[in-house]
Formats: sequence, structure tokens, C-alpha cells
Amino acid sequence: MAFVDYEVKGQYAVATINRPKALNALNDQVITDLAEMMDKIDMDTIRCLIITGSGEKAFVAGADIGQMSTLTKAEGEAFGKLGNDVFRRLETLPIPTIAAVNGFALGGGCELAMSCDIRLASDTAVFGQPEVGLGITPGFGGTQRMARLVGPGKAKELIYTARNIKAPEALEIGLVQAVYPAAELMAAAEKMASRIAGNAPIAVRACKKAINDGLQVGMDEAIVIEEQQFGGCFESEDQKNAMAAFMEKRPHDPFVNR
Repeated sequence: MAFVDYEVKGQYAVATINRPKALNALNDQVITDLAEMMDKIDMDTIRCLIITGSGEKAFVAGADIGQMSTLTKAEGEAFGKLGNDVFRRLETLPIPTIAAVNGFALGGGCELAMSCDIRLASDTAVFGQPEVGLGITPGFGGTQRMARLVGPGKAKELIYTARNIKAPEALEIGLVQAVYPAAELMAAAEKMASRIAGNAPIAVRACKKAINDGLQVGMDEAIVIEEQQFGGCFESEDQKNAMAAFMEKRPHDPFVNR
């Protein structure tokens, strides 16, 4: 992969978008590399994925304007589909994902962060969807995920005005879950990933599917989805081990993802 570094750290992995001279901007190759990175994940052993950007200035500063500036209508739609397909795959990845947003997360960068389950930001992070100032709409899911995360009114305000917001405001509106000093961000993300990885993987993945799928339907259908995921956890080695340990008042054995 030319622009994405992938490192396994025990039971979690870190993917770093590594195109610092372009502030990690997304072009065809970076997006393709993200897809290839997901192909590399061993779902039997990796229990959480962190995505971050290289350097100190940017998570992902946006999509590559140089590439987009000459696109035709058909090419623009195809580029949007490429990004949407990869980001949707990330969003529905079975394992939990954490965006460690270490700087500018604008346009496609904000959309990438919103495709992750949890967003942690440095105090230097800046978020925004500046596309209308460039004569286009968000193209990698920004109009849809922003509205779901912060509410339609706030999403429309931010998208229509193309206003950037800093980390404290992103925390206030619920776009991110926590803000850390820049030097502490990755340690906090890795600590969270390690804690997630320490829980029963089958159960964690079932929770992710129940939440994501349930949000797409009404409550009556959503609770059926939860019942199915709940039931699917039983008879696993991990469920039997953990419940036996609880009943016997002893620590459970390490979870084995079976």
C-alpha cells in the first residue's frame, strides 16, 4: 500500500494514512489503499482498528482537489461511489473502529472519521464540510452521517455555511466522544482499543451490528435485531467461560473469539 501503513499491536491494529506532503488528502490511490488495508485484517485475531493520519497537521485534510477539479459529471459520480463504497465497508466492518483525529478532518477527512464507530480528537483537530464553497456537495456520505450524528439542523448549518469547527465544539455537539492534548491522543486511542479488545469479541461485534442495523429501522424491528444478536452469543466458549467464572466468583479466562 503506497499511502496507508498497517501495524498490528497485539489484539488491535493501527492504520495510518501516510501522505503528509498533501496533508493526507484522499485520491483514488489512498481510497484504494484503505480498501486493501481492510483486506489485510485478520478477523480471527484483530478485535479493534484505529485509523489516524501521519504528521502533526492533518488526519485527512479532504479529498484531493487537484484530482477533482477536472472531473466530468460521470467521473464525479464514479469518484463519489468509490469513496462511499469503501467508507460504507469501513462503517460495517465487523470489528469496532476508532478514528484518532490528530489535526484537520475536512471534507473527505470528516467523512472518514464519521464512518468510524468512535471519534477521539486532539485539541488541535478541526472538522468541517467545506464542499459548497468549492461548488460541490459532500460526496463520501457527509450529508447522511453528519445528520445522523449531530441532528439535521446542526448538520445543515455546518454543511450550508461550510464552517469549520474546532475540537471543543465538535465535542459539544456530539461529533466526537472525547478531546485530548495532541501528545496524548494516540495513547488514549490505544488504551480504548485495548479495553475493547479485552471483552468478548463475539459479543462486541454483535453489539455493533445491533446498534448499526437497529438505527436503520423502527423500534419494533430494532428490538428483534437485538434479540437475534443476543441469542447468537449463547453457546459460545466465551459466553460459557465468562458466566461460569461469574457464578464461581473468579476471573474469567481470556476470551478466545469462539
